Amino acid sequence: MNISLLDWGIIAAFFVVSMLIGVYTSKKAGTSAKEFFLSGRNMPWWLLGVSMVATTFSADTPNLVTDIVRTNGVSGNWVWWAFLLTGMLTVFVYAKLWRRSEVTTDLEFYELRYGGKSAAFLRAFRAIYLGVFFNVVIMATVSLAAIKIGGVMLGLSPIETLLIASIVTVIYSSLGGLKGVLLTDFFQFFIAMAGAIGAAYYILDLPEIGSLDNLLTHPNVVGKLSFLPDFNDMNVIVPLLIMPLAIQWWATWYPGAEPGGGGYIAQRMLSAKDEKNAIGATLFFNIAHYGMRPWPWIIIALGSLIIFPNVSDMQEAFPHIPVDKMGHDLAYSAMLTFLPAGLIGLVLASLIAAVMSTLSTHLNWGSSYVVNDFYLRFLKPEATDKELVLVGRISTVVLMGLAALLALALSNALEAFEILLQIGAGTGAIFILRWFWWRINAKTEIAAMLISLVVAIFFQYINPKFNIIPITEGQEYLKILYGVIITTIGWVTVTLFTKPEKDAVLLTFYRKVKPAAFGWKKLLNRYPEEEQEQGQLPMEIGLMLVGSVMVYATLFAVGFWIYGNITGASIATGTAILGGIIIFRSWKKMR
Repeated sequence: MNISLLDWGIIAAFFVVSMLIGVYTSKKAGTSAKEFFLSGRNMPWWLLGVSMVATTFSADTPNLVTDIVRTNGVSGNWVWWAFLLTGMLTVFVYAKLWRRSEVTTDLEFYELRYGGKSAAFLRAFRAIYLGVFFNVVIMATVSLAAIKIGGVMLGLSPIETLLIASIVTVIYSSLGGLKGVLLTDFFQFFIAMAGAIGAAYYILDLPEIGSLDNLLTHPNVVGKLSFLPDFNDMNVIVPLLIMPLAIQWWATWYPGAEPGGGGYIAQRMLSAKDEKNAIGATLFFNIAHYGMRPWPWIIIALGSLIIFPNVSDMQEAFPHIPVDKMGHDLAYSAMLTFLPAGLIGLVLASLIAAVMSTLSTHLNWGSSYVVNDFYLRFLKPEATDKELVLVGRISTVVLMGLAALLALALSNALEAFEILLQIGAGTGAIFILRWFWWRINAKTEIAAMLISLVVAIFFQYINPKFNIIPITEGQEYLKILYGVIITTIGWVTVTLFTKPEKDAVLLTFYRKVKPAAFGWKKLLNRYPEEEQEQGQLPMEIGLMLVGSVMVYATLFAVGFWIYGNITGASIATGTAILGGIIIFRSWKKMR
């Protein structure tokens, strides 16, 4: 590609602003661990919501969407659209509970909800398991996307790309803490959106495509446009629609879409000014993430089917890209090589923003686990705030280094997405129920975590070699289903055959968080003097369903308007507006 001086100027300005934000926030971020990891618990909903959206606007996300669209059409996106149900459950049920807990990280929750050595082990193990190993895998998939973008658009080697992306991100993340990340995310989000929309608009005018109408009527594209999979083909509808909507959204754990909230989403809720700001942030995130943002990526993915119908066409166009990095997900970057001077600078800056916003969040989040839930809790409880901030900054550098090394070994973003889903299969129900069912204990979570990991290893590495459980092509969804069944049976059995947590621990948690008393009555009935929180759970679940319909209607409305389906667009738009009115009127009743 021919990158003009204007393009380089735009990219350079982006880097300068990002670095200045890190420097600007560094002094306050260094005053305490709470400031470094939670910004003093004083953040407004709009800043937190935009940060959540920016974090999930990772450079690997458009690559993933492109892979899905090219392979299974627009309807293939239900594998991640289904997680909206999880998101809305977090908005209306769990956001306020997280904020009431007042923990520093979601792992600290374990020693609030559970007690004894099991709770301590769970916190320590997951601090390293999630904060280091799991987190490194996620950042590696993001870094893999950066490698593909750098290779296709700038001709950089994987190592050159990783060095540039890593160094800049580590500097501002380690300097500014969470507030630096939030402010940078806010700036980067608008750059990323402008780049994605501008790229989609320009690509529609390429001579090979000609217009939106030509795109939508092209033989390579027509069969990929439906929002829903073919209901006459069970081999398609089961894995693409039924599994995600019936099981996947509540039964699996995936970063950014944790049932009941968790990870960096919980970190944002915990840093909110109050409960209403926590709810507002997660609501904005879900509307923007699922309802509005996917369409520029989808348009570019559909356009790629015309210019690069097959992977071999991309291989021919970009012979310098290593074979192990070549796949359908590369088509997104390949399409961006057609952009003109000026716009290419903005798009490159937007892609860099997408990479950096996700990496910076995961670095701060993972570092918070290492510092708060391992170093401070188990290694040096007497550590000063200055020391904790230093350890946080060092761990930031180490995590980025590990992620960069792993990225060099990965080849496909969709492959990593599926592995992460498999590892979390069957654990999701625990994260939903542990707030409302007193009987769940620390051993429940330990059992689920270990069983799901063993099942994932079995299906990923052992079963393909020995064919112990026959799974034919097109039935890969059975791995998730088996994982959910086996893991759920395992943790429910462990729960029922182990002792519950001590009453004192359970009552302390209940008094602080005040969940609805439905699943706590057996415990509370032993203590008649305890006030039984009635809560608003039925209304909250109703709003979760209304919110989900509203966002799906928004998603389809945008798609119908793009497709030129005026009737469908009008109905979907009206449904979205009605859902918004219901939620707005119910807002004041929430407590």
